[in-house]
Amino acid sequence: MANYLVTGVAGFIASRVTEMLLDDGHTVVGVDNMNTAYDVKMKEYRLRRLLGRTGFTFDLLDIAEWQAVEGWAAGRRQSSNFPSFHAIINLAARAGVRQSVDNPWVYVSTNMTGTLNLLEVCRRYAIPKFILASTSSIYGNNAPLPTPETADSNYPLQSYAASKKGAEAMCHAYHFLYGIDVTIVRYFTVYGPAGRPDMSMFRFTKWISEGYPVIVNGDGEQSRGFTYLDDIARGTILAVKPSGYEIINLGGHELIKINSLIGMLEQVIGRKAEIVRGPANQYEMLANWADVEKAGRLLGWTPQVSIKEGVTKLVEWYNAERAWTSQIITD
Repeated sequence: MANYLVTGVAGFIASRVTEMLLDDGHTVVGVDNMNTAYDVKMKEYRLRRLLGRTGFTFDLLDIAEWQAVEGWAAGRRQSSNFPSFHAIINLAARAGVRQSVDNPWVYVSTNMTGTLNLLEVCRRYAIPKFILASTSSIYGNNAPLPTPETADSNYPLQSYAASKKGAEAMCHAYHFLYGIDVTIVRYFTVYGPAGRPDMSMFRFTKWISEGYPVIVNGDGEQSRGFTYLDDIARGTILAVKPSGYEIINLGGHELIKINSLIGMLEQVIGRKAEIVRGPANQYEMLANWADVEKAGRLLGWTPQVSIKEGVTKLVEWYNAERAWTSQIITD
């Protein structure tokens, strides 16, 4: 059994990765700063599901603050109760393209400086493996579909993608200089229960279920390779294996247009959507769809959950938790 540090542990993907690691008998130290980038009730819900589980410890920590990280790491190292980490799984991030246009500084702070701080912890304490969660947004608007890892990623459309590109570059520098084994996993539009409330899947589910207008930016013909949470978490854990330095796409095998997604949600929820169309956002990709041949070859990973199955699971979860999910702020 191994000991892992998972950052952003109250986040959507990190909390599920942690659950799976604990289910397999590993120990996890999770850190999070519990920021208010979106409705914190969702983060508190995810964290409650982890607290008290055998093998799990939580610390409040902002990875962007080097002095805090340095002191925390030194304290952990001196504690006989916590052995050296086998890997850092860095899933802490400021995510989302819309907010990054309004406040790029916090994205640079968390995504770039935070990654640097954790890489420095790897170097100082000889932690052999580092996982970085990156994004399909890094490919910009002219990528081939499906998109391989070799596609050009030098023209990000907003600060979120640019900050992830910078984090990736820092990972390569630390791999080159200090021999840290690094795997970067680029996620493609993740969804599922307890998802981020600023993303389309949760927003559409809430808006249709509660009878609110469904706001669609543009004509709704933009397409996404949505990827179910459990598939992403499973791929992230598989990426812990030694690789040297690799960038690997993790993405869905089914492409769907936003208009078709709304139709599917209407069917599963059993209620018609009132659609209100707004202007298209110039900083959002028109399409994303992962080429996951490399993930299959190196990790033995393929996505398994269909969009229809995943959407059904999301709606079932929303209904089961509706007393509070219906109150979640989606702005």
